[in-house]
Amino acid sequence: MVRPEVLRRPAPAILTILALAAVYWASARIGLLDQVVIAGTVVTPLWPPTGIALSSLLLVGLWTWPGIALGTVLVIATLTRPDIAALGVIAGNTLAPVCSCLMLRRVGFRVELDRLRDGVALVALGAFAGMVISATLGSGSQVLTGQLPPGDFWRAWAAWWVGDAMGILVITPLVLALRSIRWPRYVLTVRWAEAAALLATTVVVSLVAVRSNSSLLFLVFPVIVWAALRFQLAGAAPCVLIVSVLAISSAIGRNGPFRGRSLLSAMINLQALNASAALTALLLSAIVTEQNAIRRKIELACRELADVVDRLAPGESRRRWPPENGPR
Repeated sequence: MVRPEVLRRPAPAILTILALAAVYWASARIGLLDQVVIAGTVVTPLWPPTGIALSSLLLVGLWTWPGIALGTVLVIATLTRPDIAALGVIAGNTLAPVCSCLMLRRVGFRVELDRLRDGVALVALGAFAGMVISATLGSGSQVLTGQLPPGDFWRAWAAWWVGDAMGILVITPLVLALRSIRWPRYVLTVRWAEAAALLATTVVVSLVAVRSNSSLLFLVFPVIVWAALRFQLAGAAPCVLIVSVLAISSAIGRNGPFRGRSLLSAMINLQALNASAALTALLLSAIVTEQNAIRRKIELACRELADVVDRLAPGESRRRWPPENGPR
């Protein structure tokens, strides 16, 4: 897992690991602002560190895994006194993104997320399959040490797994999209205006959806579709983050459509919304990006074919087809 060049240059590698641990801890503190307690276990509907961890492993390399372990230790130290159960949490939080990264590499995952298969792989392998490890080790270690009653294992496991999976679905695409964004030199003013309108519309519609006592959560999906079709992942990922953060805050406070619901019912509705929004944005963005890439390849092939025709028969490629007086 450790590359030879990393061993030859330990100072930059150590700084990278420390930086990852700091970012992991900071994102955990943000995630813990909206937390729930299930059978004495603190869980969050959205756990950003998992998305940060997987993004680091995909972009920088598997050798950064000590930063994930160190970040987990720092998070546990700020919450409670480390004990034997903490070892299971540290192992799970480290192994889960590492295994997700290995599975994604195995199927040829590309961080550009420019193919539908990449979006499906991130959902199925990176989020749903990989996060089984962290939920199992974390909840299982607490059962073995007596901190979690055996009868509450599956409740804690499900909440743990969903929170980690949402971290992958919401945060990882956002980080990968930010990596590929380049400041454009020539962009029409209309394009900037549309982006600003999309951002404002996302905030307004999300606030209305999560604060209205009526069931209006579905209103966020046209906005996400708009973002994915017009701006692909660079536009859809921030929109999903805004929707998720506002929905989590409303669900924990039992406001809007979550008013009067039990904790379990509120969490089910919340995670259904977050998962549906993230899947819609991710898969639709991947489809549009893949189609755009195919169109560019076809246009390039047509230009190359026209150049070949010009070399073989100068002027032939510029003739109008079909001829004006010929058969149609």
